[in-house]
Parts: sequence; C-alpha cells; structure tokens
Amino acid sequence: MAGAAAIQRSARRIARYAAAAPSLSRSALQQPGRLLSSQASPEHGPRGAVSGSELALYPPERVRNFSIIAHVDHGKSTLADRLLELTGTIQKGHGQPQYLDKLQVERERGITVKAQTATMFYRYTTASQDSDAPRYLLNLIDTPGHVDFSYEVSRSLAACQGALLVVDAAQGVQAQTIANFYLAFESNLSIIPVINKIDQPTADPDNVKDQLKRLFDIDPSEALLTSAKTGKGLEHVLPAVIERIPSPPGKCDSPVRMLLLDSYYDEYKGVICHVAVVDGALCKGDKIASAATGRAYEVLDVGIMHPELTPTGVLYTGQVGYVISGMRSTKEARIGDTLHQAKSTVEPLPGFKPAKHMVFSGLYPADGSDFEALSYAIEKLTCNDASVSVTKETSNALGMGFRCGFLGLLHMDVFHQRLEQEYGAQVISTIPTVPYIFEYGDGSKVQVENPAALASNPGKRVVACWEPTVIATIIIPSEYVGPVIMLCSERRGEQLEYTFIDAQRALLKYRLPLKEIIVDFYNELKGITSGYATFDYEDSEYQQSDLVKMDILLNGKPVDAMATIVHNQKAQRVGRELVEKLKKFIERQMFEITIQAAIGSKVIARETLSAMRKNVLAKCYGGDITRKKKLLEKQKEGKKRMKRVGSVDIPQEAFHELLKVSNSK
Repeated sequence: MAGAAAIQRSARRIARYAAAAPSLSRSALQQPGRLLSSQASPEHGPRGAVSGSELALYPPERVRNFSIIAHVDHGKSTLADRLLELTGTIQKGHGQPQYLDKLQVERERGITVKAQTATMFYRYTTASQDSDAPRYLLNLIDTPGHVDFSYEVSRSLAACQGALLVVDAAQGVQAQTIANFYLAFESNLSIIPVINKIDQPTADPDNVKDQLKRLFDIDPSEALLTSAKTGKGLEHVLPAVIERIPSPPGKCDSPVRMLLLDSYYDEYKGVICHVAVVDGALCKGDKIASAATGRAYEVLDVGIMHPELTPTGVLYTGQVGYVISGMRSTKEARIGDTLHQAKSTVEPLPGFKPAKHMVFSGLYPADGSDFEALSYAIEKLTCNDASVSVTKETSNALGMGFRCGFLGLLHMDVFHQRLEQEYGAQVISTIPTVPYIFEYGDGSKVQVENPAALASNPGKRVVACWEPTVIATIIIPSEYVGPVIMLCSERRGEQLEYTFIDAQRALLKYRLPLKEIIVDFYNELKGITSGYATFDYEDSEYQQSDLVKMDILLNGKPVDAMATIVHNQKAQRVGRELVEKLKKFIERQMFEITIQAAIGSKVIARETLSAMRKNVLAKCYGGDITRKKKLLEKQKEGKKRMKRVGSVDIPQEAFHELLKVSNSK
C-alpha cells in the first residue's frame, strides 16, 4: 500500500509539470511513449533551458545511452567535444578544449579521472525523411579508462547499452584498448569501432581493421573512419549510435529505481549524484532511499547535464541526469548503489560492491606544524573521492600523519598531485605497500597493510605468507621482446601468453606480484622499449610467497616509516641499496650515525656516517703524547654522550629516493 501511495504522489507531481506545457496532455506526460513526433520540442540552443515537459517527448525508444572507451591519447575527449558541437550542446570555438575533462590533473596527464555525463539532443534524418524526422535524446557517459577505476567504469557501463571503441589509426590496438573492450563485452554492450586520427600521415586504417578482426572478431566493414581533429567522418557516428545501439530497457509504470553512477561534493549544494533512471520517473520533492545504506532523502533538485547542470524537475525511464538530495558526504553516495522510492520494496540492481584498496601509503606533512592543514586538505579532497580510505597514524620519525588506501598506482599519484595543486599541501609519502596476508603457527591469519604494524613476536611464528598478484598485458614492438621477457622474469613474473598482433608488434601476458610493479616497473619498461611499450593490468588472486619484514635502524633504533616487506631472496640486495641511499641523503652530525638494514635480529647491511670532528690538537705544538691522547679521549667521550641523546633528522629527499629503490631489479 505504501508503494502504491508513493506512485500516486509521483503521478500528481508529474501532472503539475504538465501544466507548464498546455499543448501536451497530462496522460501523455505520464506515458511519454504515446507522444507523437509532430509534437517535437523546439531546438535546444547551447546551454539552453530544458523543461520537464520537453523531456517527456523522449520515451525509452528515443533514448540512447552510450560511452566512449579508448586507450590514453587516442582522441576520446576530442571526439566527445566534436559530438557536443555537432548537436549544438556547446558552441564551436567557445570554452576550453576537452570540455568534459574538468580537473587540472586530467588535462596534464591526458586521462579521465572523474566520470562525466552530457545530454545531447539530435534529429535523426534519413533520405526518406523530411523536417519531421524524430529527435533523439543521447546520453554520453565519459568514463575513466584506467584499470584503477575499473569498478567505476563497470558501473558506468552498466547504465549504457553501447560503446564507441576508439582506436588510433596510427598506433593501432593498445593495452588499455584490450582491457576496455573486454569490460564492455562482458557488460553485453553493442560495440561500435571508431578508427580515429585518419588525417595523420602515418595512419593505416586497413591494418587497424585487421587487428580488430584478429583480436576481437569485429567485422572490418563495421568500423567508422573519422578524424575528430578535422571533423572528417563524424556525420556517420551519431546515426550509427541510433541504429546499432538498442534503447534502454525499463518499465515506465514501475516504482522509480536508479543506478548511482558517480558523485561529487559542492560547497553550496552538497553531494550531487549522477544517476541513470532504470524504471519509473523521478520528480523534485520525491522521497528516495539508498539500498546500500537504507537512509532516506528528499529530492531537492533534479535535472540533466546539458552540458552543465540544467534543472528539469523530472527524469523519465532510461534517462541520465543528476539528483541533489541533501547528502552531506560522498561516502553516503556509493557508486553502484540503487536509489529507489522510499517506503517501497524494490530489487536492487546487481553488481554493487564496496571499494577494494590495493595500494597503501603513509602521508605526513613535510613540516610537523602543518598537520592540521594537511588534515583539512585530505578531508576536503575525500569529499570528492570517497574511494580513498584514510586513518590517522603516528610515526616515531615523522610524527602525526595518515595511512591512506588507494585503488591502484594511478589513483595514488592523482591523489598526491591533487593535494599539491588544489590545496598547496607539501607531504612526505612513505614507500607504497600492498595488503599481505600472514598465517601464524596457531592457525590465525592477519592482513597487513602497514609493515610497521607487523610485530616481531617470538611467541608467534609465521608459517605462510600470501601476496596479491595482477595479470599484466604488455604490447611492444617485436624487437624488444627479449629485454621485456628478462624484465618480467626478474620481477618474479609467470608468462601466461605470448602472441603476435601483426608482423611488428607482440602481446605478452604475465602474472606478476603487485608489489613488483608499484614503484618503477612502468618507467623501466618504457626505458628498455624506447617508450613504445603499452602496459595495463587487472587484479588477480593471492599467491603464496616467501616474504620477510625488513627494518631500517639508525643508531640501533628502528625507523617505523621505513619498514618494508620484501621477498626473502632479494632482501639482502634491497637492504644494501637502501642503506647506501640513506648514507647519501642523511646529513652528518656531531656524532657517528650507524645505518643498518635488519631482518628480525639479523643485520643484513650496514653503512656508517662518520661524525663531524673538531681538530682538538690544533693548539698542541709539541709536548708529551699523553697530552694529545687525553684531549682525544675527552672528545671521544663527548661524542658518545651526544650519540645517546642526539636525534637524527631524516630529510624529505631521503624518502623520495627510497621510492626509487626497486624491490625487484
């Protein structure tokens, strides 16, 4: 009964929007599929206002939801710009290029970090149609392309029915092209291949068609040849979207059910959620609830991104837009969650799961007095990135700080860069670690995210260790196969696949420990292949391994922020490299500094930083040798006293250099 009453209240609100458009009947607004094409809405100018009654002109049959997926720098954002211009959503020549990339870090790196949505209106005409041709509502969902954000991508693709697979006509299929294709393929999307950048002198579209056929079994005749830069061939893209991508399934007369695609925090409006309406209709003033948290909210505003926030007051079945409901934190807006009519029972949409953190790192202020400023910056930044886990921790060497968990390496780098660019925070980051599992002799297991937390307890003996692994895909020119195979073998890799894409390029698949690739693997891979390698990876299972905890000691005292977990076979070499690096960057003191790497009570590497020494014999111009010995002994005793009470300051550069010490060369 409560669900029926909620549906009746929604119907009354929809009827109120009908009053704003006298030419449309209220029954037509409640069932938008019955509207005739002769009741076409006026042309929507750039950034023009769109009312709820105009959205009613687009039943699910006239809606297409699609995404653009591509490898980095294959022209995805430029193609999105051209489509927005082609439909009049933005004006050509106005605004910034890569319009949907809002963040500075996205522009600098050429990647998409936050998913963006844009609604376009397009009149689809054929040779047999005139000006009465039907208009379509097209929702472009621009998703991140990197594997670190694969869960967000999978949730965004769940709101789509098709995808444009963009491939560079000169570079061909790359590592992330393969990963993104299979992500879309597993989501049962209709895939339209788009070969971009055909205006380049080195473009070879026929070779790219052969690669698509060989790798993905895509018919070469289905590929569209375009140049997003010059506009060549773009007139075929949107008609292909309408013809080849199915309309969204959904029931117009069911209680509202929405998929939460993404969210971000606005200081004035609170949390703004991007949603796709799967069933029913959503109106301003409705009461909605979260299937994941059970909390209820009132819809304060609802609309579409055209391309900025455009209030419409209502969203219908199959449409994508935004909802403002008074949420205070993005932690309440979990990506992949199902939002539904409050006080009604609906089946949650499949696929929701919490974020899985794969890389952990400690963040400390460069100046200890800046802890409150760093805390404020992290709090603000996590309002827009709920997938970061943050807990406070204390280090004997670095003071108060935070232990942060990230989805992957790129996610960690982007978070650090945004802290510096957007909030001016100067931070020291500790060596990145991955979550290990240790089993003790009594059968108990513990997951270790911070190596310093793994206590050396003589009463509990470690009997087994497990570490996370990844499946890495590497595409390289064939002349570099030998050095890359050697690199992967040194990183404890297990070869899974070795094939040739064509006469010039090879594809390698390896199972690698995640620990081996989190610092400098990609840089070294780029170095030995002259920059031609492309690399991508996906999470795999845990594997048993021989791991040990290695401590760094200064004058016999362990530095918890420098503790790390390494493979037993490489511990001695890594320890030697670490102490040699520290000797270069720690400043000399008035007393001797002993730098040691130790596993348990066994020291495996040692360096000594000699003390600065005053020449106490300068005033002795002769005389008995016992006088000189007395002065030297007195100086020696003073040095011992200073060593007992003195502290060693570890500079920020030392931590940065430790990050460069490979754990697997």
